[in-house]
Amino acid sequence: MPARRSVVIGVDSSTQSTKAAAVDAATGELLAVGRAPHTVTGSAGARESDPGEWWSALAAAVRTAVREAGVPASAVTGIAVAGQQHGLVTLGADGRPLRPALLWNDTRSAPQAAALADRLGGPAGWLRRTGSVPVASMTAAKWQWLREHEPRRAEAVAGVRLPHDHLTERLAGVAVTDPGDASGTCWYGSGDRTETGGASGAAHADASDGKESAGAYDHGILDLIGLDPALLPAVAPGGASPVGTLTAAAAEALGLPRTVVVAAGTGDNMAAAVGLGLGGAGLLDHPVVSLGTSGTVFAATRARTADAGLAGFAATDGTHLPLGCTLNCTLAVDRFATLLGLDREDALPGGAGGGGVVVLPYLDGERTPDLPHAAGLVTGLRHGTDPRSILGAAYEGAVFTVLRALDHLLAACGLDPAAPDVRDRPLRLIGGGARGRVWTETVRRLSGRPLVVPAADELVALGAAALAAAAVSGAAPVALATAWGTGTGEVLPAVGRDDEAWDRIAGVLSAATPTLLTPGPREPGSASADGVR
Repeated sequence: MPARRSVVIGVDSSTQSTKAAAVDAATGELLAVGRAPHTVTGSAGARESDPGEWWSALAAAVRTAVREAGVPASAVTGIAVAGQQHGLVTLGADGRPLRPALLWNDTRSAPQAAALADRLGGPAGWLRRTGSVPVASMTAAKWQWLREHEPRRAEAVAGVRLPHDHLTERLAGVAVTDPGDASGTCWYGSGDRTETGGASGAAHADASDGKESAGAYDHGILDLIGLDPALLPAVAPGGASPVGTLTAAAAEALGLPRTVVVAAGTGDNMAAAVGLGLGGAGLLDHPVVSLGTSGTVFAATRARTADAGLAGFAATDGTHLPLGCTLNCTLAVDRFATLLGLDREDALPGGAGGGGVVVLPYLDGERTPDLPHAAGLVTGLRHGTDPRSILGAAYEGAVFTVLRALDHLLAACGLDPAAPDVRDRPLRLIGGGARGRVWTETVRRLSGRPLVVPAADELVALGAAALAAAAVSGAAPVALATAWGTGTGEVLPAVGRDDEAWDRIAGVLSAATPTLLTPGPREPGSASADGVR
């Protein structure tokens, strides 16, 4: 008689929707994915969501995934949540949200972030203690905004959670977070330069490879922002730490048995790293480029970075996960395609036909480089310029900006981006842009690096599933994901780097920054670059 299949559920609770992946715990086979939407409200910088809707979406997505996987509910043995980072969920004495959650892309807290960044000795002090400088996306800035704008609500808060913390608490009835998601708050420090204190501030043993992560809540920062540490969840050793089983109410909502093990879970970027096999039990110092509305670059490393241009996140397995972010990527290039009346795939290189078109597609300002008041810039047009070259130049400008951030990231990790052994490491290309021909070819041409384009689409949910399977089995989640092969895919060999295009774009950026990309009028209600991922 064949052994009963063990199925785990990985939940990706993102800004716009919830995805629940039902995965065979032994093989990593993706059996089914359930989906349910979220609602985001707000204008003039405000972005909020009802945490109750997240829970309803999670329950609906899990039920759909189990049903479409064709397995009995009794086959499900574990579940983990990976959530959008940085959001502020405030709970009352009854454990229910006091107000809608402030999301990561709510920019109303930009003034509070700027004020905080000037404290503790300025950016260098924040980098030393938390690995990041406060921007509007960070939870500490959102808490400050709440205290200043809604003081009565702030006084009534009996619990402060991140989005994934809140959902894990709904599942298991335990207030718990992990080092990865906690590292995006700016009140938690990761690494050996962190102040420690309290039970939740003890050093954590890394569940994946036995290394030590000295992360803790920084009580000096909590005092600075007027946040009682008793309002915060405990910090589990890692995202794969088992924190309990489903409560009766959660089991009923999800249609699962109460015996299902709940893992601590983590943030979405950390779960994607697990899904790619990045971490202490997998790949270290191997870069990832994600092409979405924004562009992100990250790598799992043992080096603790302290760079104002990066977010110094912790990985969920005890290593570090520094991340760089640009604001203008796929959405900005699609806007150029629309303006030119072209399909997004109908592009030529900016230098095609002997031209020298350069586009800096900084339509929302830019975060990396730090040009929050910039606007889009097009230069090098001639009477005979082919519109397809303008679109191709928009791709080049976006990719140049992301790859420039990548070089910055590698240098912060103590690596020489130009060294042959570093340049020969393939870039793992993910996100919506990784499915586009022009995006992929532009990254190859401007990077000169080999690429790996993972076949899996749901890397965050698959990473969460690996955390769930590890919570059940005691295995290392990164090792599990590596064995499952969730980060494998098509390998594209390196092509010669287009140094002419790179130098042309770099020259325009350098020349334009002091004049054309300096502060100027902005549209009413337009978002600040501070804190937008």
